[in-house]
Parts: sequence; structure tokens; C-alpha cells
Amino acid sequence: MQTQLAAEYAATPAGREAEAILRKCVHCGFCTATCPTYQLLGDELDGPRGRIYLIKQVLEGVAPTRKTQQHLDRCLTCRNCETTCPSGVQYGRLVDIGREAVDDKVPRPLGERALRWALKEGLPSPLFGPAVKLGQAVRGLLPGALREKVPAPRAAGAWPAATHARRMLLLAGCVQPAMAPSINAATARVLDAAGIQAVVAPQAGCCGAVKFHLNDHDGGLAQMRANIDAWWPDVASGAVESIVVNASGCGATVKEYGYHLQGDAAYAERAARISALARDPGELLPELAPLLRPRLRAQAAPPPRYAYHPPCTLQHAQKLRGGVEAQLRALGFDLQVPAESHLCCGSAGTYSVLNPALAHALRDRKLGHLDALAPAAILSANIGCIAHLQSGTGVPVRHWIEVLDEALAPA
Repeated sequence: MQTQLAAEYAATPAGREAEAILRKCVHCGFCTATCPTYQLLGDELDGPRGRIYLIKQVLEGVAPTRKTQQHLDRCLTCRNCETTCPSGVQYGRLVDIGREAVDDKVPRPLGERALRWALKEGLPSPLFGPAVKLGQAVRGLLPGALREKVPAPRAAGAWPAATHARRMLLLAGCVQPAMAPSINAATARVLDAAGIQAVVAPQAGCCGAVKFHLNDHDGGLAQMRANIDAWWPDVASGAVESIVVNASGCGATVKEYGYHLQGDAAYAERAARISALARDPGELLPELAPLLRPRLRAQAAPPPRYAYHPPCTLQHAQKLRGGVEAQLRALGFDLQVPAESHLCCGSAGTYSVLNPALAHALRDRKLGHLDALAPAAILSANIGCIAHLQSGTGVPVRHWIEVLDEALAPA
């Protein structure tokens, strides 16, 4: 794709990066076949190719409009198009640049600004946990739209007390400890069963994704730096082997710390090291499975059937496809993957709040395929997907590591 960037962008690092990405696009349209919003709306401008044209126009000096902004807002940033693209177009990075350029020129209505501010400041806030507990206490009295965002309480269970020579950092996250504390505790118990101690750095907080993807890039980068500072003593001393991130959305972000901070002389080297150490629990399964197998309880005959939803941030952003399914099946679990497993469920971070109609349509489409498998439970690997899917079904929706934890007999 030929480009002629306007002067205000041509000399900037973001502009040069965008131009390099744009020049890779060959207009083939393969991306439209796997874009969730194009599938729903059938509008070229609500697919990756159309959005690429819109971003190109803006960077070449065409004044964006409110309509331009809305087409970019409708993108889930699921990055399915990146998996499909034969030319390696880094669409996720391009849409971040495009959104920032458009928002600089197109003011948002007051209501939108207030909602986006509340999300980026509220979700990572220490007040989020108490707010969830209050919502759970009055959940039955809440209107439907709000009630579906408040999860039923989940007991975490005991955190392992044993210490081990092998240690791994575990990112607690910002919303997960309040919405599903059982996930972190289950991860710690599974690692403990394999002779690995999970260590949480109290100063580590939000991975930075919420603010970054709501165009508060400075705020997101500040959170990334804070996490690096919190983890660095253990990393620098060699006290930990890896950083386990059991929410795939957070994992995708942490694995890109090195990229986002490559221009920061004070943090570039450390950020690259942190990204290299980040692991989704599914990546650890090939090593953990032989250690866990002797601890597995006898399965019922036949074993319960589980339906598995692989999050976009796992399969498209982290490029981890098929690993969790293969390893759990090898451990004796009946794990089924539904049709259209490549398509987004509609959660996409804050997307389900900002674009509820599209998010619900994608959720219901996904649940139609998952429920068709008649599962005992739906499993996934990201807290956002889990909460979003649970809001539309009575079938339990859980992180796969919780089910693995429950299958292990006590030591």
C-alpha cells in the first residue's frame, strides 16, 4: 500500500511505524473473513481492511470525523486478522496509533469521556474490590444490565503454605482478585503440586492494558514501569524462573512490555527481560503435566465434558493455539472445542461496556456453539471472557486451571 504521510506524522516514531505497517498491506481482504464485527455488520469500514484505509487517510492529512472514530471504536482489537493476514500486517499496533490520532482531533461527547475515564481509573483502583463486594451484597436488587457485570461470589480456597526451591512470580492482576479470587489460588496450588512456589509481589498491580487501550498511553506505561520495579528484585537476583500471568489479556500485554518501552532508556532492557520471562500457565503444562499426573484423582466414567473457549489474547495475540486442549486431554479430561473457536466472544477488555449491543451479539453467537456441546462447564483462560460469557448462560464458566486444581488429590 503506497503512503504519503502528512508532515505532522511523518517525522514521529508512531508515524514511521504506522507507515511501515501500512506498506505491508496488499488489500487482499483475507482479514474480513475472520473479523467479528464485519461478520455481524457486513460493512467494509467495520472490518480491518476498511479501518486500515481510514487510518491511512487520517495519517495522510484527511480530517477524521465522529464516524471515523466510531468505526475504530467498534474494533475489538481481537487481532484475529493478524492470524489470518498473509503479509504480517501488525494491525493491533496500527489501530492503537490510529485511535490516538483520531481522538486528538475528534472530541468525544461528555458522557463517553466520563465512562471511559471511570473505566480506566476505576478498574485498576484499590476501590474496585470493595465495590464488587458491595455489588454482590445487593446483586439481586440491581438492574439487569448492571447485575450481569457483578459476578457471584467465589471462594478462593487456601493458598499453599509450603516453600520450594523453585519459585515463580504470579501477577495477581487488578480485577481478577475481586471477581474470581479462586483463579489465582488454584494457580498457586497447581504450581505447588508440581514443586513450584507462587510468589506475588504486593506492589505489582494492573498490567497497564486497560489504560493503554483507552488511549491513556502515558498512564498505561506508568503501570508497566511500576510492575517492572515491583518484580525486578526477584528477577535480577535470579530468585524466580518465570512470571506466570493466568489472565491471557494481561499476559499478552506483559509480553509486549519490551516493545512498548523500547524507547525508554531507563526501562528498555529490564522491560525486554520481563517480557521474556512472562508465561501463560498453558505454556507450562508440557512440563507440569508429568509432575501432576500422579496426583490426579480417578475420573468418573465417562468423565464430565468441558467446552473450551480459547481467548483471542491467547490464540491471536500470544500465538498460543491448541496447547491447553492437547495437554488437558492427555491428562484425561474430555475437552471439546466448538465451531468458530477463532472468533471473539465480545468481551475484549472494556469493549462489552462501551459497545454492549455488539458485545452481546458476539457473546450469544459464541454461547450458541458452546452450549451445543452440552458441557458440564465452559472453560477459558481470561477473566474478561469468563465474566462476559457467564453473564449469558447458566452453565458454569471457569478458568481451566480451576478444574485442573480440583482434579488433584491432596499431597
